Amino acid sequence: MFSWIATPLTYGFMQRGMLAAVLVGVLCAIVGCYVVLRSMAFLGDALAHAVLPGVAIAYLIGGNLTVGALVAAVVVAVVISVFSRQGTVKEDTAIGIVFAAALALGVALISSVRAYAVDLTHILFGNVLGVGPADLWLIVGIGAIVLATMLVLYRQLLVIAFDPVLAATQRLPVERLRMLLLILIALTIVVSLQTVGVGLVAAMLVTPGAAAYLLTRRLPAMMAVAALIGAVSGIAGLYLSYYANIASGSAVVLVATVLFTIVFLVAPRRGLIWRHLNRPTRTV
Repeated sequence: MFSWIATPLTYGFMQRGMLAAVLVGVLCAIVGCYVVLRSMAFLGDALAHAVLPGVAIAYLIGGNLTVGALVAAVVVAVVISVFSRQGTVKEDTAIGIVFAAALALGVALISSVRAYAVDLTHILFGNVLGVGPADLWLIVGIGAIVLATMLVLYRQLLVIAFDPVLAATQRLPVERLRMLLLILIALTIVVSLQTVGVGLVAAMLVTPGAAAYLLTRRLPAMMAVAALIGAVSGIAGLYLSYYANIASGSAVVLVATVLFTIVFLVAPRRGLIWRHLNRPTRTV
C-alpha cells in the first residue's frame, strides 16, 4: 500500500500536479459555496466557456494564454453585471446572451487557427500533470487574492448571498459586491483551467459545495467541508488518473461526483437513505 501511494510521488510532475489539484480543489470549493447558495451554476459554466475568445486572441498574437483567459473572464463578468444591473435584464438572461456571444467569438477565432489542436488542448480539457513552477505560483497568487478578498468582505458577501433585500436595507453596495463576486468567480475559473479545463471547471465549482451543503448548516462549516472534499477529489483523482491512465481533469471531477453521490444518499437529515429510514410510520 505504501509503495502504491509513494511511487507516483517520485515524479516531479506528479508532485506539482498533486499540489495544483489540491490548491484548485480547495479554491473552487470555497468560492463554489457562493455559487451553490446563489444558484449560479449556469454562470460558472458560462464564464468557463467565455474565456475562449481571450485564449484565442492571446494565441494569435503570441501572448500568454492564461493572461488572455483572465482578461476575457473579467470582461465577461463585468458585462454580465452591467446587463443585469437593477433588474433591467434578468441575470440568467444576461448570462445566456453574453455566454453565447463569447463562445461564438471564441469558436470563430479558434477555427481560424490551423494548428490550435496541440497548443490549446490543455485549456479545453485540462492538463494538471503539465503544471510547471510558474503555473503553481500563479495559482497561489490569484488564489490568495481571491480568498483574502472573501475573508475581508465575508459579512457583506454573506448578506447578499442569503438576503439581498436585507443587503439593500443596510445600504450595502449590492451591485458592486455582486460584480466583485462575479470577478472572483472568473479569477477562480482561470486558475482552474490548467487543472480541469474549460469543459469541467464548473463541476469543481458546484459539486464540492453541493455536497457540503447537504452536510452542514452554517456557511463557515460549509466552506471547510467543501474545501476538504475538493482537496480529497484532487488527490484521489490524480491517483486514479495515474493508475487508470485516464485524463487527470476528468478523474478529479469523477471522484468529486462519487463523493457527492455518497453524501446525497447518506447525509444526516438530508440524505435520501437517511430520510427514507427515518420517515414517520403511518398508523391505521
